[in-house]
Amino acid sequence: MTAIKAYAAYDAETPLKPFSFERKDIGEKQVQIEILYSGVCHSDIHTAKGDWGPAIYPLVPGHEIVGKITAVGSGVTKFKVGELAGVGCFVDSCRTCHSCKAGDEQLCDEGMTGTYNSYERGTKTPTYGGYSTSITVDEDYTLHISDKLELSGVAPLLCAGITTYSPLRYLKVGKGHKVGVLGLGGLGHMAVKFAASFGAEVTMLSHSPSKEADAKKLGAHRFALTSDPKVMESLANEFDVILNTVSADHDYNAYLNLLNTNGTMIIVGIPSTPAVIPAATLVMKRRSIMGSLIGGIAETQEMLDYCAEHNITSDVEVINMDYINEAYERMNKSDVKYRFVIDMASLKQ
Repeated sequence: MTAIKAYAAYDAETPLKPFSFERKDIGEKQVQIEILYSGVCHSDIHTAKGDWGPAIYPLVPGHEIVGKITAVGSGVTKFKVGELAGVGCFVDSCRTCHSCKAGDEQLCDEGMTGTYNSYERGTKTPTYGGYSTSITVDEDYTLHISDKLELSGVAPLLCAGITTYSPLRYLKVGKGHKVGVLGLGGLGHMAVKFAASFGAEVTMLSHSPSKEADAKKLGAHRFALTSDPKVMESLANEFDVILNTVSADHDYNAYLNLLNTNGTMIIVGIPSTPAVIPAATLVMKRRSIMGSLIGGIAETQEMLDYCAEHNITSDVEVINMDYINEAYERMNKSDVKYRFVIDMASLKQ
C-alpha cells in the first residue's frame, strides 16, 4: 500500500480539507503516476456538493491529471518510468460492450468507472481523484503527454479539451463551416480554440459584452451579444453548428433558431431543468440536437497529440492546494480565466 496525501470533501456542506488514504500496490498492468498538476472542473463542485446525486464521502475530486510515471507493473508495455502521463474522467469500463469495443469507453453500457466518486470494478473500494499526490491506473486508461507544452495548461485538456474536441470532430467541422460557441468559460474557450484551429468561422455567442475582447483573442472571428434582440434576429439561420457549453437554465429554442437548414446544436452543458423544445423548430429546418460526453481513450490521445502539434493549451490560473475552497467560490461567480489548475507540489510540501 502507498500512503497518499489529498484534499477531500467530507460531506456536501463543509469546505474541502486535508485527507490521507492508501492506494493499493501497483498491479501487473498498472502505472503509478506522481501527480504534478490537477485541473479544477465545475463537475468537481457539483459532485462534492451532491448536486448530481449521493456522493461517496470522503470524496477526492479531480479528473484533469498530468504527472510523471514513477513505477510500472510487470506486464506494462505502453509506458516507462520517467515518462509524462495523463488521466482523464474515467479509469476503467466493462471493456466488452459495443461502446467499449468501438473505442467509446465513456459510453460504456455498464457505466464507466469515474476517476473519482466511483467504485473500482467488482469492489467496494472508492476511486479517489487528482487532488492527491499520486494515482495508480491501468495502462489502457492512461494517456501519453507531450513535453512540448506547458503542463499546467495541458491538465484541463483531459476534460474541457476532449469535451469540446470530440463533438466538433464527430461533425467533421472544418473550413467552410460557421460555428457558434455559446458561453465563454472553461469549455467555451477551448471550443473557440479548436473550432478556429479546424478552419471554421467562429462566432462567440455571449450575453456579456465584456467577453468580446477575450473571445477574439482566443480566435473567434466574430462576437454576438445575445442579450440584444436585434442581434439575435440578425443571426437567424446563420450557423451550421452551435456548441452549447452553458449549464445554467436557458431557452434552447432561441438558439436553435440561429441554426441553418440541417444545422446541429451540440449540448455539452447539463442544466438542472429539462428543456422544452417545440418540434416545429427542428422539423421546419431539419435541425438536430445532439449531446456529447468527453471522448474515448483513443480519441483523447488523438486530441492531446493534435494540441501538441498545434500548440494548443487551456488558459489557466495556477493555484496552491490550500486555495481550493476560494477557487470553488470564484468558479461559482465565473471569476476565472478560464480554468484553475492545482500545482500539486503545494500539497506535497
